Amino acid sequence: MNRLYHTPLSPFCRKVRLVLGEKKIEVELIDERYWEESPEFLRRNPAGKVPVLRTNGLTLSESSAICEYLEEVYPSPALMPKTPAERAEVRRLVSWFDDKFHNEVTSKLLYERVNKKLTGAGYPDSSNVKIGARRIKFHLDYMGWLLDQRRWLAGDAMTMADFAAAAHLSSLDYIRDVDWNRSAQVREWYAKIKSRPAFRSILADQVPGFPQPAHYADLDF
Repeated sequence: MNRLYHTPLSPFCRKVRLVLGEKKIEVELIDERYWEESPEFLRRNPAGKVPVLRTNGLTLSESSAICEYLEEVYPSPALMPKTPAERAEVRRLVSWFDDKFHNEVTSKLLYERVNKKLTGAGYPDSSNVKIGARRIKFHLDYMGWLLDQRRWLAGDAMTMADFAAAAHLSSLDYIRDVDWNRSAQVREWYAKIKSRPAFRSILADQVPGFPQPAHYADLDF
């Protein structure tokens, strides 16, 4: 049995879950309180981070490395394009969301509002929350600009770039931090990706102390 050590609202874990779901790979989800730094978990990943995937006798860490491994071992359905230029664009956008978006938005909103409470790290820093609320507008506008020219974020086909973006936005949507009225293109894109079977387990997530908003699991918003 494949096992994924994760936390429900981690966008990096969600990205891996989406790839597993899209490729119809069965996996056992194990909630990991990584902040407790248990010796058992640190043996799996000395970096002390999730996700960690146990598969085919291997222990894999780092979400992008896991996703590209899954793409190589389970190539259908393909989540990376055929040409080097197209693959470079997908990797650029994955990095955009996992680096730039994460640092400017996710860490300022999700980590302040949720992670600090879950890990006992104190109260939200209001200045960080204000920065995140301001910066997400720029990113939604950029996504809208991309989707004006493309069917999906990286081109004509759905790729890991879409899953990386959806992983971050779904985590933020859980805490009501996405203005879906800002961009019709982004809203339509999210409705398409949200309705895929791979998204079902994510829409079923429940985090104690943080109830889902009414629209969260509604495919029609």
